[in-house]
Amino acid sequence: MSGRPPSSSPEPPQPPKVLPAGATQRIVDAITAAIVERRLMPGTKLAEQQIADLFQVSRTLVRQALNQLSRDRLVTLSPARGAFVAQPSVEEARQVFEVRKMIEGQLIGRLCAGLMPLQLRALRHHLALEASAVARVDVRERTRLLAHFHVLLARTLGNEVLAQLLSDLLARCSLIALMYQSAHSAEHSALEHVAIVDAIERGDTRAAKRLMEIHLGNVEKNLQLHPRQGNLAELLVPA
Repeated sequence: MSGRPPSSSPEPPQPPKVLPAGATQRIVDAITAAIVERRLMPGTKLAEQQIADLFQVSRTLVRQALNQLSRDRLVTLSPARGAFVAQPSVEEARQVFEVRKMIEGQLIGRLCAGLMPLQLRALRHHLALEASAVARVDVRERTRLLAHFHVLLARTLGNEVLAQLLSDLLARCSLIALMYQSAHSAEHSALEHVAIVDAIERGDTRAAKRLMEIHLGNVEKNLQLHPRQGNLAELLVPA
């Protein structure tokens, strides 16, 4: 037997610490949803430590999420003051609605070329959900459904890139509405959605495009300064 002590192999290098999968995206999604559902108001301070505590993650992950939201124009970052929910200008509001009119006008034209019965049933089901949320005065759900209608149109067309683009624009529109829009009739919006789907089902491209233009115009013309504030912990965690 050899008298030599057993050689000890060097410790294998430790892999880098893996950050919680999807944690950054969870924060992004929560803040975006709070904006779309009009729970999180323009100008609200987004304190890194408070968000880290809420989601039980590091401030590094929170910073990553805030940087992503800043690129999406939903958050404004200031080296001296921190992060705040963005406060779009009136001119930016006009430009966002102008882009939506161009995109959704073309989208409507494509849909009028013909939809399968299953696709029309999905749209009608969504309209029924909207009507139900409006009838029971479920503000959070009706707000979500009324916004998602426009994304659903793009998904019905089978264009996921367009659906994501509209989703991003709708998040910015929600911020704009929070700042500048007076109380807009949810019931009226839901009825306008029904008229748009009726025109799509008839294949009436001209009417469908006109109805979408009127619908977006009705939202835009109700813009007026209307800022509010809220508690961050309550706004980021849905009831």
